[in-house]
Amino acid sequence: MRFPLSLTTSMAGYMAGKILKGTKRFPLVLMLEPLHACNLTCTGCGRIREYSQTIKDKLTVEECLQAVDEAGTPIVSICGGEPLIYPEIGALVHGILKRRKHIYLCTNGMFIKKRLREFRPTSRFFFNVHLDGLEETHDLAVERQGVFQAAVEGIIAAKKAGFLVCTNTTIYKETNLAEIDALFAYLTKLNVDGFMLSPAYGYTAVQQTNPKGAAEIFLTRDDIRAKFQEAEKLLGKYRMMSSPIYLEFLSGKRELTCTAWGNPTRNVKGWKGPCYLITDEHHETFDDLMENTDWDQYGAGKDPRCEHCMVHCGYEPSAALGVNKRMGDSLKMLMWQIS
Repeated sequence: MRFPLSLTTSMAGYMAGKILKGTKRFPLVLMLEPLHACNLTCTGCGRIREYSQTIKDKLTVEECLQAVDEAGTPIVSICGGEPLIYPEIGALVHGILKRRKHIYLCTNGMFIKKRLREFRPTSRFFFNVHLDGLEETHDLAVERQGVFQAAVEGIIAAKKAGFLVCTNTTIYKETNLAEIDALFAYLTKLNVDGFMLSPAYGYTAVQQTNPKGAAEIFLTRDDIRAKFQEAEKLLGKYRMMSSPIYLEFLSGKRELTCTAWGNPTRNVKGWKGPCYLITDEHHETFDDLMENTDWDQYGAGKDPRCEHCMVHCGYEPSAALGVNKRMGDSLKMLMWQIS
């Protein structure tokens, strides 16, 4: 199977329960940011710029676990910032796993070897390592030499210890898809368990601090579709974790409606509204985010900030929930899951 059986059954049971109860909106993945501090200053990262005033702040483990309980999602994506510099990351992961949740720990990979002993292999836990190209390209994107090699060493150590490892790659305007092909081929030889892709989003914080640079790296909707039409052949060769419905959307074969509420974000300032990418407000509670956000005012054609956004956290939930469903989608998703 493409994903551990426990993840597939947990998600299916959770969704079925919500649908049977008639719940209109419910999240699938909690984006949990215990801190925004990072050891890198990646060119396309909006977090370290948007939260520069609170960069030293951290959630407590108790606050993080309360957020997990509030959201109730079967999957928790621990992100940031760099979560492996969070002092109590081992205790946090342990607490989430005790709740029978699944975790994707999103990391630049530099501290995997150093902190590996704080974790135990389980089908409920993935290291999700961010790699945007081979060594020269990736180190340029993160603005530091040696990062790619450190990440690869972390991947090798994690796989040797029995952990599940996937990677996440952002596609920018100048991304060479032949290089992504070579990257995935290399990582496949390292027994990486799967690959995620998402187009670069033009964070407001990045555009404000470096408008010229933002124009050079971020994609318009037309750019994205051209890139992913070109990428279709290479994606069929590898164990992709991005769903086929989402990839069809990226390549322009179909339209999807954004379901930003499917991946809510909790960070040091509260529940980030409306979504992982845009900040209009920080809510004190999860219920306030879900119930007092005018979700209908967001999306392409409604809010200019959404016009070129096709990022996975807004549209993968749409694919999973059957938004804009077509005949044959259910079978397509099933075959993707079990392949």
